[in-house]
Amino acid sequence: MSAMTSPDATAAPAADKDVPHFRPDARHVLLLGLMAALPAISTDLYLPSLPDVARDLGTSAAGAQLTITMTMIGGAVGQVVVGPLSDRFGRRRPALIGVALHVLTSLACVIAPGIGMLVALRSAQGFFNAAATVVAMAVIRDRFVGSDAARLLSRLMLVIGVAPLFAPSVGGLIAGQWGWRSVFLVLALFGVVLWLVVWRKLPETLPTAARRPGGLSVAMSGYARLLRDRQFAALGMVPGLTSAVLMSYVVASPFVYRVGFGLTDQQFALMFAVNGLGLVGGAQVNASLVRRMAPVRILRVAQPVQAALALVLLALAVTGAGGLWALLVAQAAVISTLNLGSPNASALALSRHGEVAGTAAAFIGALQAGVGGLVSPVSGLLGGDATAMAAVMATAAVASVVVLAVGTPSYRRGRAWRSDATAEVRRG
Repeated sequence: MSAMTSPDATAAPAADKDVPHFRPDARHVLLLGLMAALPAISTDLYLPSLPDVARDLGTSAAGAQLTITMTMIGGAVGQVVVGPLSDRFGRRRPALIGVALHVLTSLACVIAPGIGMLVALRSAQGFFNAAATVVAMAVIRDRFVGSDAARLLSRLMLVIGVAPLFAPSVGGLIAGQWGWRSVFLVLALFGVVLWLVVWRKLPETLPTAARRPGGLSVAMSGYARLLRDRQFAALGMVPGLTSAVLMSYVVASPFVYRVGFGLTDQQFALMFAVNGLGLVGGAQVNASLVRRMAPVRILRVAQPVQAALALVLLALAVTGAGGLWALLVAQAAVISTLNLGSPNASALALSRHGEVAGTAAAFIGALQAGVGGLVSPVSGLLGGDATAMAAVMATAAVASVVVLAVGTPSYRRGRAWRSDATAEVRRG
């Protein structure tokens, strides 16, 4: 399959005295990873508290799950808003404002009197967290495309993947000692530290000359342009459906395994950590593969494998074959594939519209948060057991293959990609 390179794909960023030459080293990758991981940390640290929140605030399991669902919906809306703002005002300012407001909403969650107020505050928290995620992705696209971008996005996934390793255990310990409200104090403290590091260490990567002036109409025209690009929309949907697979597991797992299978807090945290290792391992494998293979070649294999494993998980959940251990192994296999395809789809999509990188990153991020947020509570509505969880995961995984096949030339011989993402091109 041949690749076509867009006219500006190899052009260096416009020279600008306020934009230093920036090539992310390990410290910058860690910083960008922590920024991108802010929503994941805000979810995973709080996740073990869901049953306690339901009990203390007098609500149902679905009501407690809504505090996570609405965080993701708020994140989707936030990314739609913040993306164009980062293209207009640069990368640093939106990130600093968003992280500062994350701190304030975290503190407000500490004193939330009821489930309605907590849901509203978590929605706002998701909205403000979106600034850090959008800026992290846009900074990468400001300087890299193709395999370089995919490799760097995989390194970010490594940092993000650490959150499931430790956050549930830490969150469970904090909530066990001082109650679930104390978790939000820790999130506020994390936000303060992150704000200081962003302020000191994150360079501005968008030249003044490359910024897009204008208001709402300009922002909407940017999104309309992206929507008219069928391949971009399809590629952007793949990470969203992958997020739906992950979040269906994340939201349902406390009730499936702690309530349904009777796992202790420590056993549940261990299970979550093992799956986090799978996420990290998948990201590392992908980062290695993109050094030798075009992102599209990895993507078109990874998604069908993910769908096949998800269908195996569903079969085990329906039949009960192998019991709990078989379910856990199949689930871990599915989770380990999530970072094989998603970073490549994001890199391929971003490389198509580098002139509006912030808006493009916001579009992809909004789909990730929005689709994941909308789909994740479905398992609860279907009964909240292992079969419901696996059914939602399998449906989302299969849908990602269908979207990739219908919306892109991934599986069509003789069709060229209208993208520079398969070229070995480095910006800056």
